[in-house]
This record gives sequence, C-alpha cells and structure tokens, in this order.
Amino acid sequence: MIALRVSAAAAVLLAISTPMHAQTYPTRTVQIVNPTQAGATTDILARVLAAGMASRLGQQFVIVNRAGAGGAIGTAAAARADADGYTLWFGAIYTLSVLTKMKETEAGYAANALVPVCQTVSNAMMIVVRADSPYRTLADLVKAAKAEPGKLNYGHQGAGSIPNLAIEEFLDNASLKINAIPFRGDPAVITGLLGGNIEVGGLVQGTAAAARDKLRLLGIFAEERHPSFADVPTVKEQGFDVAPVSFGGLMAPTGTPEPVIARLAGACEAAAKDEAYAKAAKAGGQPDNYFADRRVFAERLARDIAAKERLLNKMGLAR
Repeated sequence: MIALRVSAAAAVLLAISTPMHAQTYPTRTVQIVNPTQAGATTDILARVLAAGMASRLGQQFVIVNRAGAGGAIGTAAAARADADGYTLWFGAIYTLSVLTKMKETEAGYAANALVPVCQTVSNAMMIVVRADSPYRTLADLVKAAKAEPGKLNYGHQGAGSIPNLAIEEFLDNASLKINAIPFRGDPAVITGLLGGNIEVGGLVQGTAAAARDKLRLLGIFAEERHPSFADVPTVKEQGFDVAPVSFGGLMAPTGTPEPVIARLAGACEAAAKDEAYAKAAKAGGQPDNYFADRRVFAERLARDIAAKERLLNKMGLAR
C-alpha cells in the first residue's frame, strides 16, 4: 500500500513537473551555438534573434561560435549537450542533411540529433556566367551543353556544398554533362569565371549579388523569384523542376521537453517577426518568406535529408 501511494505521488509529480518547468523556463542564461565564424550572415542573424528572444523570455541568450569542419564541430557540440533547453543551435541544416551522409563517422552526430524550433533563414543558390558570356539565358547554356557533353566546366565552393548539390540536381534534371570544378569558396569561383577557367558558376545568392556587375545571373534555385533579384527567373519557371535552397534556423537537442520547445518556438516566432530581425534579414539577402514554424521546418528538414541522401549516393559522396 505504501509503495502504491509513493508511485501515485510520483506519477502526479511527473505530470505537473513538465508544465511547471515550461512556465518557469528559462531560469538562467541560454547559449546558442553557431557553427560559423563571427560576422557570417547566420551569426549576425543569430545575434538579432537572440536579443529578441531574451526580451521575451527574461533571460540572456548568448551566441557561442564553434566554427570548423564545415559546421560539424559546432553542430556536434550542440547535439551532445544536455537536452534541457539551455543549449540551442542556430545555423543551416546542411550540417544535418549533408555532413551526416558524407562524413557520418567524423561528424559524430546523426541527422536527427537536433529538432526544429523555428526556421528563420533561407538562402537561394544561383547559376551564373560571366557578364560577357555567349550564354544569355539558361536555355542557351542547356543548348550548348547538350551539343557538346562534357566540354563545359562549372565551379563551386567544394564537393557536397549546397551550390555544388544545386547544380548537380539541375544537371540531373536536365540530363546534362557539365564538369564540376571545386574551388575554395565563392570568391574563388568568381575569380575562375572572370579568368576564363570555367564557363559556369554555382553561387550563394549573397555572393552573386555582390558581384552582379561582373556576372550574368541565369537563374535562381527557388520556388519563386527573390525580391532582390526580381528580374532573374527561377530555374523552375524555366522548365527544370529543381528548387534546392539552404535553409535553417533555431534547433534544440533531441529529447528537449516538448513544453520547453513550445515556449522557445513562441518566442522565436515573435522575435523573427520583429522589425529588427526583418531588417537584418533583408540586409542579409533573405526572401520575404524566411520564416516557417517548427512543423513546416520539420517537414522541410525531413524532405531535405531524404533528397540529399539520394543525390549524394548518386554522386558517390555518401559513406
């Protein structure tokens, strides 16, 4: 009888403890791990979001930069943290959908190691050529590539990078053969283009925008035209059903209590829709629809993990 009473009391305590924890959370500083260097676009956005969440939840939210290994170091640190809501992660889900397939052992975490809180980042990729290129449209490029398979070369920021995967998905969809040439970052791709070493480049939208006077933007990989590039048609509207984007936002270690996730999600949404964040997002080249709630974020993440696995397997990059 005594044991029964203790068990009943424990059950009641368990039932009320989680909601009470959610009501009082957070009671101390929350750290947000960002797997990029200070000053990067996601770092800037993370800091603005953290300030907005701090004002709503009454505790400090501090950014901890853990760059290295393409984002794997910071992501692993967050994935291994206690799932109590006091260590979060902010970045691009590339580290989950791509790195875990290319470097599963080295990464040290699984694709499901983090759970979405809210999406606040969406970066499109672009396919570009030099401003004086004979290819004035994507159709021109496709025609030339089909006429002489394997003659043209495109540059990207590294094997498995989102620009690399975006172009490969396009080439697969269009049944084209254009050779992939890796460079050390987007600026090096632009140098290669301007120097005539490659004919085509796959770039992140922000890099393409900064060098727009030297480039011709043939298409943007997105579901709809970007407000900052209203004159650039999407690859999809030009007849190729591909629209890969690099998206991300705030996530927490898997196992974080649901009420805590819900409380974080509410604060994250409010902060992401603040004028301060919207202004920072626009300055960082984000589209108007950069935000998505945790349900939509989770759905997109699941689709991206599956899509990247298929593509990486086909490219021979998955382990």
